[in-house]
Amino acid sequence: MEKKNYHEQVYEVTQMIPEGRVSTYGIIADYLALGSARMVGWALNKSFSSENQIPAHRVVNRKGELSGRVHFSTPTLMQELLEAEGITIVNDKIVGLESVLWKPWEDEEED
Repeated sequence: MEKKNYHEQVYEVTQMIPEGRVSTYGIIADYLALGSARMVGWALNKSFSSENQIPAHRVVNRKGELSGRVHFSTPTLMQELLEAEGITIVNDKIVGLESVLWKPWEDEEED
């Protein structure tokens, strides 16, 4: 079995985020126990050149701000994608972050 590199691991976790939910760079970094929130951001920035569809729009900073929006093809695309999934955004920040926040270990507890 081939060992996945850091970017592949970040992409795998990001693909697990359910529609209508978000996670943070820090939560993903903590879950993988590798690197930092910033490294997760760098990996997701590279995901735009990936063949697989990575829902990078579902990853925000710890305050719920759409800090990665500048890396999308238009400055409003991240917000548009989240709003299409039912998430409310005001001033580039998710309203009620705790109610839509997803943590990978929560899914593991259900198994």
